[in-house]
Amino acid sequence: MKNIGIDLGTANILIYVKGQGIVLNEPSVVAIDTETHEPLAFGSEANLMLGKTPFKVKAIKPMKDGVIADFEITELMLDYFINKIKATGFFKKPTIIICCPADTTPVEKNAIREAAEKLGAKKVYIEEEPKVAAIGVGLDISRPNGNMIIDIGGGTTDIAVLSLGGIVVSKSLKVAGNVFDNDIKEYIKNKHRLLIGDRTAMNIKHEIASVYDGDPDNIMEVRGRDLESGLPSIININSSEIEEALKNDIDKIIMAAKMVLEETPPELSADIIENGAVLTGGGSLLSGLKELLEHELQIPIFIAESPLTSVVEGTGIMLENI
Repeated sequence: MKNIGIDLGTANILIYVKGQGIVLNEPSVVAIDTETHEPLAFGSEANLMLGKTPFKVKAIKPMKDGVIADFEITELMLDYFINKIKATGFFKKPTIIICCPADTTPVEKNAIREAAEKLGAKKVYIEEEPKVAAIGVGLDISRPNGNMIIDIGGGTTDIAVLSLGGIVVSKSLKVAGNVFDNDIKEYIKNKHRLLIGDRTAMNIKHEIASVYDGDPDNIMEVRGRDLESGLPSIININSSEIEEALKNDIDKIIMAAKMVLEETPPELSADIIENGAVLTGGGSLLSGLKELLEHELQIPIFIAESPLTSVVEGTGIMLENI
């Protein structure tokens, strides 16, 4: 029997198998036939269909803001991926650790637990993402020291101070990678009168997005549909424009981090001033974010070694010590 850890993210699902490491990392997307309601594709294959599906095919993201938005589709997706990794011929009735945002309600936790139990799990542990991410990046949260983590994922940003194995203060906000994509789409629509899709917005974010001292000479060609003529069109966009597009939502993350620091007990604050905070999740890869947070919070900021996998790696460490 093998035990597994699942990072059931809004953007990606990652699965860790005890003794094997990370065995799956795919987008949390399912393509559905709208007439028969049958799933046609999952993960990477379904992700390629986003924004490009014919009328009777719909690409769905069943996870929203870090929690299950479509229970039935999430169940199908989990079942598919578990069976996919089962191809190597192991496990019956595994123990499963699944992560959720810090402010997930008991009802939402039960929905996640139910989905895992339907897969035939013997035991299901629901763990809070900031705690698991902190373990995954190598912080020793068992000691009486203050550790701060800022985890910017696809659907939520979790900011927490941890000590003695638990969360002391935390804030979770529904501002993260997906919101950044939407900010970029809205900015280009309003300023350049060009409609672009989710994948184009994501490409812009990955290639030229900056949140601090954006370079106006860092330019990218963007294709979309002109709002006025309705015809395909091409524009150029630069890093400083994307900084402007993201500013309001980045400010919300900074404000939340300041609130966490204000609510942190003084003794733990002293540790954080000395040790700083660790930045993880896909959002940590935004150019200039480390420098901006250092400037605004006045503490050292460190980017995790593997920010995209730190949560699922944390589940792996927890499985070893279950």
